[in-house]
Amino acid sequence: MAASQIRPVTRREVLKAGSTLTAAGAVGLYAPAVIGQAKPFAGTTLNVSCWSATYAKLLGAYVPEFTEATGIQVNYDTPAFPIYNQRADLELSTQGSAYDVLNLTFIYASRWIGAGWFTPLDEFLNDPNRTPADWGADDFLAGALAPLQDADGRTYALPWTAEAQIGAAARFDLIQAAGLAMPETFDDLVTVLQAVHGKEGIPAYVNENIHHWTWMPFLQGMGGSVFRNAPDDLTPALDTPEAVAAAEYYTNILRSYTPDGVLSYTFDQMTTTLKQGRANYTTANHSYVVQLGDPATSKVTQTVAYAPVPRGPAGRFPQVAVHGWGIPTGARNKDASWEFIKWSMSKEMVSRLLEDSGYASFTRASAVASPAFKEAMTINGQDVGRLYVETVESATDGHMAYRTVHVFPQVGQQISKAIDTIASGQMTAKEALAQAQANAIADLRRAGVKL
Repeated sequence: MAASQIRPVTRREVLKAGSTLTAAGAVGLYAPAVIGQAKPFAGTTLNVSCWSATYAKLLGAYVPEFTEATGIQVNYDTPAFPIYNQRADLELSTQGSAYDVLNLTFIYASRWIGAGWFTPLDEFLNDPNRTPADWGADDFLAGALAPLQDADGRTYALPWTAEAQIGAAARFDLIQAAGLAMPETFDDLVTVLQAVHGKEGIPAYVNENIHHWTWMPFLQGMGGSVFRNAPDDLTPALDTPEAVAAAEYYTNILRSYTPDGVLSYTFDQMTTTLKQGRANYTTANHSYVVQLGDPATSKVTQTVAYAPVPRGPAGRFPQVAVHGWGIPTGARNKDASWEFIKWSMSKEMVSRLLEDSGYASFTRASAVASPAFKEAMTINGQDVGRLYVETVESATDGHMAYRTVHVFPQVGQQISKAIDTIASGQMTAKEALAQAQANAIADLRRAGVKL
Protein backbone atom coordinates (compact mmCIF):
# COMPACT_ATOMS: atom_id res chain seq x y z
CA MET A 1 0.00 0.00 0.00
CA ALA A 2 1.43 3.35 -0.99
CA ALA A 3 1.89 5.98 1.68
CA SER A 4 -0.91 8.07 0.18
CA GLN A 5 -3.28 5.14 0.59
CA ILE A 6 -2.60 4.40 4.25
CA ARG A 7 -5.73 4.84 6.36
CA PRO A 8 -6.13 4.76 10.13
CA VAL A 9 -7.07 1.33 11.43
CA THR A 10 -10.54 1.09 12.89
CA ARG A 11 -11.28 -0.10 16.41
CA ARG A 12 -13.25 -2.99 14.95
CA GLU A 13 -10.17 -4.18 13.07
CA VAL A 14 -7.90 -4.11 16.08
CA LEU A 15 -10.41 -6.05 18.14
CA LYS A 16 -10.93 -8.56 15.37
CA ALA A 17 -7.31 -9.62 15.58
CA GLY A 18 -7.79 -10.94 19.09
CA SER A 19 -10.08 -13.68 17.85
CA THR A 20 -9.00 -14.13 14.22
CA LEU A 21 -6.03 -16.19 13.14
CA THR A 22 -6.09 -15.31 9.44
CA ALA A 23 -4.33 -12.35 7.89
CA ALA A 24 -5.65 -9.99 5.28
CA GLY A 25 -4.01 -10.50 1.89
CA ALA A 26 -0.47 -9.26 2.11
CA VAL A 27 0.53 -6.55 -0.33
CA GLY A 28 3.82 -4.88 -1.14
CA LEU A 29 7.25 -6.06 -0.18
CA TYR A 30 9.44 -5.21 2.77
CA ALA A 31 12.91 -6.47 3.53
CA PRO A 32 15.03 -3.34 4.08
CA ALA A 33 18.37 -5.06 4.39
CA VAL A 34 18.14 -6.56 0.93
CA ILE A 35 15.87 -4.41 -1.25
CA GLY A 36 17.80 -3.28 -4.30
CA GLN A 37 20.77 -5.47 -3.37
CA ALA A 38 22.02 -8.89 -4.29
CA LYS A 39 20.59 -11.80 -2.34
CA PRO A 40 23.53 -13.13 -0.33
CA PHE A 41 21.35 -15.74 1.36
CA ALA A 42 19.78 -17.10 -1.81
CA GLY A 43 19.41 -20.86 -1.56
CA THR A 44 19.33 -20.84 2.25
CA THR A 45 16.48 -22.59 4.04
CA LEU A 46 15.34 -21.64 7.54
CA ASN A 47 13.24 -23.76 9.87
CA VAL A 48 11.16 -21.36 11.96
CA SER A 49 8.68 -22.35 14.66
CA CYS A 50 6.43 -20.58 17.13
CA TRP A 51 3.33 -21.61 19.01
CA SER A 52 -0.02 -20.80 17.43
CA ALA A 53 -0.40 -17.25 18.73
CA THR A 54 -2.27 -14.56 16.78
CA TYR A 55 0.94 -12.81 15.77
CA ALA A 56 2.59 -16.00 14.53
CA LYS A 57 -0.44 -16.94 12.46
CA LEU A 58 -0.79 -13.46 10.98
CA LEU A 59 2.91 -13.24 10.16
CA GLY A 60 2.72 -16.49 8.19
CA ALA A 61 0.80 -14.75 5.40
CA TYR A 62 3.75 -12.41 4.78
CA VAL A 63 6.55 -15.00 4.80
CA PRO A 64 6.48 -15.45 0.98
CA GLU A 65 7.45 -11.77 0.70
CA PHE A 66 10.51 -12.43 2.86
CA THR A 67 11.49 -15.30 0.59
CA GLU A 68 11.02 -13.18 -2.53
CA ALA A 69 13.18 -10.39 -1.12
CA THR A 70 15.98 -12.48 0.36
CA GLY A 71 15.97 -15.76 -1.50
CA ILE A 72 15.65 -17.52 1.86
CA GLN A 73 13.14 -20.38 1.87
CA VAL A 74 11.24 -20.71 5.16
CA ASN A 75 9.66 -23.81 6.63
CA TYR A 76 7.22 -22.08 8.98
CA ASP A 77 5.44 -24.02 11.73
CA THR A 78 2.87 -22.92 14.35
CA PRO A 79 1.81 -25.90 16.49
CA ALA A 80 -0.32 -25.65 19.63
CA PHE A 81 1.34 -24.13 22.70
CA PRO A 82 2.05 -27.34 24.67
CA ILE A 83 3.20 -29.21 21.57
CA TYR A 84 5.52 -26.39 20.56
CA ASN A 85 7.11 -26.17 24.00
CA GLN A 86 7.64 -29.93 24.20
CA ARG A 87 9.27 -30.07 20.76
CA ALA A 88 11.39 -26.98 21.28
CA ASP A 89 12.60 -28.03 24.73
CA LEU A 90 13.64 -31.46 23.45
CA GLU A 91 15.46 -30.07 20.41
CA LEU A 92 17.15 -27.29 22.35
CA SER A 93 18.37 -29.73 25.00
CA THR A 94 20.36 -31.55 22.32
CA GLN A 95 21.69 -28.25 20.93
CA GLY A 96 20.80 -29.64 17.55
CA SER A 97 20.41 -27.74 14.29
CA ALA A 98 16.81 -28.63 13.42
CA TYR A 99 15.61 -25.06 14.02
CA ASP A 100 17.04 -21.73 12.93
CA VAL A 101 14.55 -19.38 14.64
CA LEU A 102 12.41 -20.27 17.64
CA ASN A 103 10.08 -18.51 20.02
CA LEU A 104 11.62 -18.10 23.46
CA THR A 105 8.64 -19.05 25.59
CA PHE A 106 8.19 -16.95 28.71
CA ILE A 107 7.95 -19.73 31.27
CA TYR A 108 11.03 -21.44 29.84
CA ALA A 109 13.15 -18.29 29.52
CA SER A 110 15.42 -19.02 32.47
CA ARG A 111 15.91 -22.66 31.53
CA TRP A 112 16.62 -22.02 27.87
CA ILE A 113 18.81 -18.95 28.43
CA GLY A 114 20.60 -20.31 31.49
CA ALA A 115 21.47 -23.56 29.73
CA GLY A 116 23.07 -21.64 26.87
CA TRP A 117 20.56 -22.87 24.30
CA PHE A 118 19.93 -19.45 22.72
CA THR A 119 22.39 -17.10 21.04
CA PRO A 120 22.88 -13.60 22.49
CA LEU A 121 21.54 -11.14 19.94
CA ASP A 122 23.68 -8.20 21.02
CA GLU A 123 26.29 -8.83 18.33
CA PHE A 124 23.55 -8.45 15.71
CA LEU A 125 21.78 -5.53 17.39
CA ASN A 126 24.99 -3.56 17.87
CA ASP A 127 26.48 -4.16 14.42
CA PRO A 128 25.43 -1.35 12.02
CA ASN A 129 26.22 -3.58 9.05
CA ARG A 130 23.65 -6.08 10.26
CA THR A 131 21.17 -3.71 11.88
CA PRO A 132 20.82 -0.11 10.62
CA ALA A 133 20.37 2.52 13.33
CA ASP A 134 16.91 3.46 12.05
CA TRP A 135 15.70 -0.12 12.54
CA GLY A 136 15.19 0.79 16.20
CA ALA A 137 17.03 -1.69 18.38
CA ASP A 138 16.31 0.58 21.35
CA ASP A 139 12.60 0.90 20.56
CA PHE A 140 11.26 -1.99 22.65
CA LEU A 141 9.33 -1.51 25.89
CA ALA A 142 11.64 -2.14 28.84
CA GLY A 143 9.06 -4.32 30.59
CA ALA A 144 8.79 -6.54 27.53
CA LEU A 145 12.51 -6.85 26.91
CA ALA A 146 13.67 -7.51 30.49
CA PRO A 147 12.47 -11.15 30.76
CA LEU A 148 14.40 -12.03 27.60
CA GLN A 149 17.72 -10.83 29.01
CA ASP A 150 20.17 -12.45 31.41
CA ALA A 151 21.55 -10.99 34.62
CA ASP A 152 24.32 -9.25 32.69
CA GLY A 153 21.85 -7.53 30.36
CA ARG A 154 22.49 -9.66 27.28
CA THR A 155 19.44 -10.02 25.04
CA TYR A 156 18.45 -13.48 23.79
CA ALA A 157 15.19 -12.74 22.01
CA LEU A 158 13.13 -9.80 20.79
CA PRO A 159 9.58 -9.62 22.13
CA TRP A 160 6.79 -9.89 19.59
CA THR A 161 4.10 -9.81 22.26
CA ALA A 162 3.51 -8.91 25.87
CA GLU A 163 0.36 -10.30 27.45
CA ALA A 164 -0.78 -7.81 30.06
CA GLN A 165 -3.34 -8.72 32.71
CA ILE A 166 -6.04 -6.08 33.29
CA GLY A 167 -9.48 -5.91 34.86
CA ALA A 168 -12.57 -5.84 32.65
CA ALA A 169 -16.31 -5.65 33.29
CA ALA A 170 -18.58 -6.79 30.47
CA ARG A 171 -21.64 -5.28 32.19
CA PHE A 172 -20.26 -2.22 33.90
CA ASP A 173 -23.76 -0.75 33.73
CA LEU A 174 -24.83 -3.23 36.43
CA ILE A 175 -21.92 -2.12 38.61
CA GLN A 176 -22.88 1.51 38.11
CA ALA A 177 -26.52 0.73 38.89
CA ALA A 178 -25.33 -0.61 42.24
CA GLY A 179 -23.66 2.73 42.91
CA LEU A 180 -20.16 1.28 42.55
CA ALA A 181 -17.06 1.80 40.40
CA MET A 182 -14.52 -0.60 38.92
CA PRO A 183 -12.81 -2.32 41.86
CA GLU A 184 -9.58 -0.73 42.99
CA THR A 185 -8.75 -3.08 45.89
CA PHE A 186 -9.39 -6.70 46.84
CA ASP A 187 -12.06 -5.50 49.27
CA ASP A 188 -13.68 -3.48 46.50
CA LEU A 189 -13.72 -6.54 44.27
CA VAL A 190 -15.69 -8.61 46.77
CA THR A 191 -18.09 -5.70 47.31
CA VAL A 192 -18.69 -5.40 43.55
CA LEU A 193 -19.13 -9.13 43.03
CA GLN A 194 -21.61 -9.37 45.90
CA ALA A 195 -23.58 -6.44 44.55
CA VAL A 196 -23.96 -7.65 40.95
CA HIS A 197 -23.93 -11.43 41.20
CA GLY A 198 -27.10 -12.82 39.70
CA LYS A 199 -28.34 -9.48 38.39
CA GLU A 200 -30.24 -10.22 35.17
CA GLY A 201 -29.19 -13.83 35.71
CA ILE A 202 -25.50 -13.04 35.14
CA PRO A 203 -22.72 -14.51 37.32
CA ALA A 204 -20.41 -11.80 38.64
CA TYR A 205 -17.02 -13.32 37.78
CA VAL A 206 -15.32 -15.63 35.31
CA ASN A 207 -11.72 -16.61 34.58
CA GLU A 208 -9.74 -19.24 32.72
CA ASN A 209 -8.50 -22.35 34.51
CA ILE A 210 -4.75 -21.65 34.33
CA HIS A 211 -4.56 -20.98 38.05
CA HIS A 212 -0.79 -20.54 38.16
CA TRP A 213 -1.50 -17.43 36.08
CA THR A 214 -4.90 -16.19 37.29
CA TRP A 215 -4.17 -16.61 41.01
CA MET A 216 -0.83 -14.78 40.98
CA PRO A 217 -2.10 -11.18 41.42
CA PHE A 218 -3.96 -12.34 44.52
CA LEU A 219 -1.02 -14.33 45.90
CA GLN A 220 1.40 -11.45 45.45
CA GLY A 221 -1.18 -8.87 46.46
CA MET A 222 -1.56 -10.65 49.79
CA GLY A 223 2.21 -10.54 50.27
CA GLY A 224 2.88 -14.12 49.20
CA SER A 225 5.23 -15.50 46.59
CA VAL A 226 5.90 -18.66 44.63
CA PHE A 227 9.52 -18.96 45.77
CA ARG A 228 11.23 -17.57 48.84
CA ASN A 229 13.33 -15.14 46.77
CA ALA A 230 13.50 -15.92 43.05
CA PRO A 231 15.83 -16.35 41.31
CA ASP A 232 18.39 -16.57 44.14
CA ASP A 233 16.46 -18.78 46.57
CA LEU A 234 14.11 -21.24 44.88
CA THR A 235 12.66 -22.73 48.02
CA PRO A 236 8.90 -22.89 47.36
CA ALA A 237 6.75 -20.64 49.54
CA LEU A 238 3.32 -22.11 48.87
CA ASP A 239 2.28 -22.89 52.45
CA THR A 240 2.81 -19.48 54.05
CA PRO A 241 -0.05 -17.70 55.84
CA GLU A 242 -0.11 -15.16 53.00
CA ALA A 243 -0.49 -17.91 50.40
CA VAL A 244 -3.26 -19.58 52.38
CA ALA A 245 -5.13 -16.28 52.72
CA ALA A 246 -4.78 -15.63 48.98
CA ALA A 247 -6.03 -19.12 48.12
CA GLU A 248 -9.02 -18.77 50.43
CA TYR A 249 -9.84 -15.38 48.93
CA TYR A 250 -9.60 -16.49 45.30
CA THR A 251 -11.31 -19.87 45.64
CA ASN A 252 -14.17 -18.23 47.52
CA ILE A 253 -14.69 -16.07 44.42
CA LEU A 254 -14.58 -19.14 42.18
CA ARG A 255 -17.12 -20.98 44.35
CA SER A 256 -19.47 -18.06 44.95
CA TYR A 257 -19.67 -15.82 41.90
CA THR A 258 -18.92 -17.83 38.75
CA PRO A 259 -20.82 -19.85 36.12
CA ASP A 260 -21.25 -23.60 36.60
CA GLY A 261 -18.22 -25.53 35.43
CA VAL A 262 -15.86 -22.57 35.60
CA LEU A 263 -12.97 -24.77 36.78
CA SER A 264 -12.81 -26.25 33.30
CA TYR A 265 -13.01 -22.96 31.36
CA THR A 266 -10.32 -22.32 28.77
CA PHE A 267 -9.43 -18.76 27.79
CA ASP A 268 -11.67 -19.16 24.71
CA GLN A 269 -14.66 -20.16 26.84
CA MET A 270 -14.00 -17.32 29.25
CA THR A 271 -13.78 -14.78 26.44
CA THR A 272 -16.91 -16.03 24.71
CA THR A 273 -18.84 -15.98 27.97
CA LEU A 274 -17.89 -12.35 28.57
CA LYS A 275 -18.61 -11.28 24.98
CA GLN A 276 -22.08 -12.76 25.22
CA GLY A 277 -22.75 -11.00 28.51
CA ARG A 278 -23.10 -14.28 30.40
CA ALA A 279 -20.61 -13.19 33.07
CA ASN A 280 -19.54 -9.78 34.24
CA TYR A 281 -16.02 -9.22 35.60
CA THR A 282 -12.61 -10.80 35.10
CA THR A 283 -8.91 -10.18 35.55
CA ALA A 284 -7.42 -11.52 32.31
CA ASN A 285 -5.03 -10.91 29.44
CA HIS A 286 -5.70 -7.73 27.51
CA SER A 287 -5.73 -9.65 24.21
CA TYR A 288 -8.83 -11.52 25.38
CA VAL A 289 -10.77 -8.72 26.99
CA VAL A 290 -10.30 -6.13 24.26
CA GLN A 291 -12.49 -8.43 22.17
CA LEU A 292 -15.43 -7.33 24.32
CA GLY A 293 -15.43 -4.10 22.35
CA ASP A 294 -15.75 -5.74 18.92
CA PRO A 295 -19.22 -4.89 17.53
CA ALA A 296 -19.01 -7.79 15.08
CA THR A 297 -18.74 -10.48 17.76
CA SER A 298 -19.60 -8.93 21.13
CA LYS A 299 -22.93 -8.04 22.71
CA VAL A 300 -21.38 -5.81 25.38
CA THR A 301 -19.60 -3.13 23.36
CA GLN A 302 -21.64 -0.35 24.97
CA THR A 303 -21.23 -1.57 28.54
CA VAL A 304 -17.62 -2.81 28.75
CA ALA A 305 -15.19 -1.06 31.09
CA TYR A 306 -11.52 -1.53 31.89
CA ALA A 307 -9.26 -0.81 34.85
CA PRO A 308 -6.00 -2.04 36.40
CA VAL A 309 -6.00 -5.35 38.25
CA PRO A 310 -7.14 -4.67 41.84
CA ARG A 311 -4.45 -4.22 44.48
CA GLY A 312 -4.12 -6.12 47.72
CA PRO A 313 -2.56 -5.19 51.06
CA ALA A 314 0.93 -5.68 49.60
CA GLY A 315 0.26 -3.81 46.35
CA ARG A 316 -0.83 -4.31 42.75
CA PHE A 317 0.77 -7.12 40.76
CA PRO A 318 -0.65 -7.61 37.26
CA GLN A 319 0.92 -10.50 35.40
CA VAL A 320 2.85 -9.85 32.21
CA ALA A 321 3.96 -12.66 29.89
CA VAL A 322 6.45 -12.01 27.09
CA HIS A 323 7.38 -14.13 24.08
CA GLY A 324 10.11 -13.36 21.58
CA TRP A 325 12.02 -14.55 18.53
CA GLY A 326 15.48 -15.96 19.20
CA ILE A 327 18.22 -17.94 17.50
CA PRO A 328 19.02 -21.41 18.88
CA THR A 329 22.70 -22.05 19.58
CA GLY A 330 22.70 -24.90 17.08
CA ALA A 331 21.34 -22.81 14.18
CA ARG A 332 23.61 -23.28 11.16
CA ASN A 333 23.28 -19.85 9.53
CA LYS A 334 22.72 -17.32 12.27
CA ASP A 335 23.04 -14.33 9.94
CA ALA A 336 20.12 -15.65 7.89
CA SER A 337 18.20 -16.30 11.11
CA TRP A 338 18.77 -12.68 12.11
CA GLU A 339 17.47 -11.48 8.76
CA PHE A 340 14.17 -13.23 9.51
CA ILE A 341 13.92 -11.79 13.02
CA LYS A 342 14.87 -8.31 11.81
CA TRP A 343 12.24 -8.47 9.06
CA SER A 344 9.48 -9.86 11.28
CA MET A 345 10.10 -7.37 14.10
CA SER A 346 10.72 -4.26 12.02
CA LYS A 347 8.79 -1.03 12.53
CA GLU A 348 7.36 -1.47 9.05
CA MET A 349 6.04 -4.97 9.72
CA VAL A 350 4.51 -3.85 13.00
CA SER A 351 2.75 -1.02 11.17
CA ARG A 352 1.49 -3.37 8.50
CA LEU A 353 0.09 -5.80 11.04
CA LEU A 354 -1.82 -2.95 12.65
CA GLU A 355 -2.96 -1.57 9.32
CA ASP A 356 -3.86 -4.84 7.58
CA SER A 357 -5.05 -7.05 10.40
CA GLY A 358 -5.52 -4.94 13.50
CA TYR A 359 -2.91 -6.79 15.57
CA ALA A 360 -2.14 -4.62 18.58
CA SER A 361 -0.09 -6.50 21.18
CA PHE A 362 2.88 -4.38 20.25
CA THR A 363 6.16 -4.21 22.13
CA ARG A 364 7.70 -1.32 20.19
CA ALA A 365 7.42 2.02 21.95
CA SER A 366 7.00 3.85 18.65
CA ALA A 367 4.02 1.67 17.76
CA VAL A 368 2.15 2.11 21.02
CA ALA A 369 2.75 5.87 20.83
CA SER A 370 1.23 6.12 17.37
CA PRO A 371 -2.15 7.79 16.75
CA ALA A 372 -3.35 4.65 14.97
CA PHE A 373 -2.69 2.52 18.05
CA LYS A 374 -4.42 5.00 20.34
CA GLU A 375 -7.46 5.14 18.09
CA ALA A 376 -7.61 1.39 17.74
CA MET A 377 -7.26 0.80 21.48
CA THR A 378 -9.80 3.38 22.57
CA ILE A 379 -12.73 1.15 23.47
CA ASN A 380 -16.07 2.48 24.65
CA GLY A 381 -14.35 5.82 25.28
CA GLN A 382 -11.54 4.32 27.37
CA ASP A 383 -7.83 4.44 26.59
CA VAL A 384 -7.07 0.74 26.91
CA GLY A 385 -3.78 1.22 25.05
CA ARG A 386 -2.42 3.39 27.85
CA LEU A 387 -3.53 0.81 30.42
CA TYR A 388 -1.77 -1.90 28.41
CA VAL A 389 1.51 0.02 28.26
CA GLU A 390 1.44 0.94 31.94
CA THR A 391 0.80 -2.69 32.86
CA VAL A 392 3.65 -3.99 30.70
CA GLU A 393 6.06 -1.43 32.09
CA SER A 394 5.07 -2.32 35.65
CA ALA A 395 6.89 -5.63 35.18
CA THR A 396 10.22 -3.79 35.47
CA ASP A 397 9.75 -3.91 39.26
CA GLY A 398 10.82 -7.58 39.27
CA HIS A 399 7.56 -9.15 40.45
CA MET A 400 7.54 -11.49 37.43
CA ALA A 401 10.98 -12.95 38.26
CA TYR A 402 9.40 -16.09 39.68
CA ARG A 403 7.97 -17.04 36.32
CA THR A 404 11.19 -17.10 34.35
CA VAL A 405 12.85 -19.46 36.84
CA HIS A 406 13.73 -22.67 35.02
CA VAL A 407 11.76 -24.90 37.40
CA PHE A 408 8.61 -22.78 37.52
CA PRO A 409 6.61 -25.14 35.23
CA GLN A 410 6.83 -27.93 37.83
CA VAL A 411 5.75 -25.61 40.65
CA GLY A 412 3.04 -24.09 38.48
CA GLN A 413 1.47 -27.51 38.02
CA GLN A 414 1.30 -27.95 41.78
CA ILE A 415 -0.33 -24.52 42.16
CA SER A 416 -3.04 -25.32 39.62
CA LYS A 417 -3.79 -28.66 41.29
CA ALA A 418 -4.04 -27.00 44.68
CA ILE A 419 -6.45 -24.27 43.58
CA ASP A 420 -8.66 -26.85 41.83
CA THR A 421 -8.65 -29.00 44.96
CA ILE A 422 -9.59 -26.08 47.21
CA ALA A 423 -12.24 -24.63 44.90
CA SER A 424 -13.91 -28.03 44.48
CA GLY A 425 -14.07 -28.51 48.26
CA GLN A 426 -11.80 -31.54 48.43
CA MET A 427 -9.32 -29.91 50.83
CA THR A 428 -8.95 -26.74 52.82
CA ALA A 429 -6.55 -24.12 51.57
CA LYS A 430 -4.08 -24.95 54.30
CA GLU A 431 -4.17 -28.68 53.51
CA ALA A 432 -3.94 -28.31 49.74
CA LEU A 433 -1.09 -25.81 49.87
CA ALA A 434 0.85 -27.91 52.36
CA GLN A 435 0.57 -30.77 49.90
CA ALA A 436 1.58 -28.50 47.01
CA GLN A 437 4.58 -27.29 49.00
CA ALA A 438 5.77 -30.83 49.71
CA ASN A 439 5.25 -31.93 46.11
CA ALA A 440 6.99 -28.85 44.74
CA ILE A 441 10.02 -29.41 46.96
CA ALA A 442 10.19 -33.04 45.81
CA ASP A 443 9.90 -31.98 42.15
CA LEU A 444 12.66 -29.39 42.50
CA ARG A 445 15.01 -31.80 44.23
CA ARG A 446 14.47 -34.30 41.44
CA ALA A 447 15.39 -31.50 39.04
CA GLY A 448 18.66 -31.00 40.88
CA VAL A 449 17.79 -27.80 42.73
CA LYS A 450 19.52 -27.53 46.09
CA LEU A 451 17.12 -26.28 48.75
